Amino acid sequence: MIPMVDLRRQYKNLKADIDAVITEVLNSSRFILGPNVSELEEEIAAYHGVPFAIGVANGTDALFLALKVCGIGNGDEVITTSFTFIATAEVISRLNATPVFVDVDPDTFNIDPGKLKKKITRKTKAIIPVHLFGHPADMDSIVNLCQRYNIKIIEDCAQAFGAEYKGKKVGTIGDCGCFSFFPSKNLACYGDGGMVITREENVAEQIRLLRNHGSAVKYYHNAIGYNSRLDEIQAAIVRVKLRKIDKFNNSRRANADIYRSCIKRDDVILPAESAGCRHVYHQFTIRSKKRDSIMDYLKRNDISSAIYYPLPLHKQEVFADQITISGELPVSEECAAEVLSLPMFPELREEEIQYISDVINNVP
Repeated sequence: MIPMVDLRRQYKNLKADIDAVITEVLNSSRFILGPNVSELEEEIAAYHGVPFAIGVANGTDALFLALKVCGIGNGDEVITTSFTFIATAEVISRLNATPVFVDVDPDTFNIDPGKLKKKITRKTKAIIPVHLFGHPADMDSIVNLCQRYNIKIIEDCAQAFGAEYKGKKVGTIGDCGCFSFFPSKNLACYGDGGMVITREENVAEQIRLLRNHGSAVKYYHNAIGYNSRLDEIQAAIVRVKLRKIDKFNNSRRANADIYRSCIKRDDVILPAESAGCRHVYHQFTIRSKKRDSIMDYLKRNDISSAIYYPLPLHKQEVFADQITISGELPVSEECAAEVLSLPMFPELREEEIQYISDVINNVP
């Protein structure tokens, strides 16, 4: 079986380094907010060319805390895409704000800036663009709108570590960039982990405070906070992988090129890469009206595939009894009916991609 992502292959390649840092943490007996967390924060800040990075427990908390310190709360509206993982909108509702869903561009699967303006109201306080599957959103258009209406930008970079928009790394363009280190991500740990990056010192200070029970000094509390601390073992693992992230992303891009050269079907739409964007292919997601047949044929040939995402957020039951603002989102619904993500990871071999492509090409 060819898996969607083979974490064993990567671990085998990195085993000596990863085992060494885990052993070092175990021997140190420092497991929460220790030196690896501090050093990872410095390294990720330096990688992005920003002054501040704050490790948190997961990518969802990264979004939640970023929104909270940017002042989002009861009665506010936050615009985002409906075609994403629920965490993006879930954090808005947790703050008693209202998710406002906008349709996506059919080529990139990212929020369509042309449809943003009509969703902006006097209650709009933030926009969360999602750099879905590793492709940057159209940030120039989003930034121009947000500057005009004094709206915060919280970038959801959970699937796009190292992706670039017109020479700028995603996460550095808005007020905050939020990352997930979930095991399947292109930069990942072996559990949960997340990070917020920002240029604003006050934002960084407030997130540091809130992630640790509202405490800057042990047992003294300045705010009602949360337990959202990145642990030492996960930070140490991410530090090992961070040294190779550009190599990993280049391998993903090379694998995407092989897929493009091998898949030969008129009824399959291959992923786009917009001018000025550097896609990192967290997922290689095709579209086809024969999606279900292709998925079934792949399974019968021992090839994994996945649907990200089968039901847009504006159609989810959890939001049915909430005051969400959506309207008609036909592109999101069409994408949900047609998308299929194929195996994609840096260690994927060329002959495996050729085999996957051959199977797709021969679906009846």
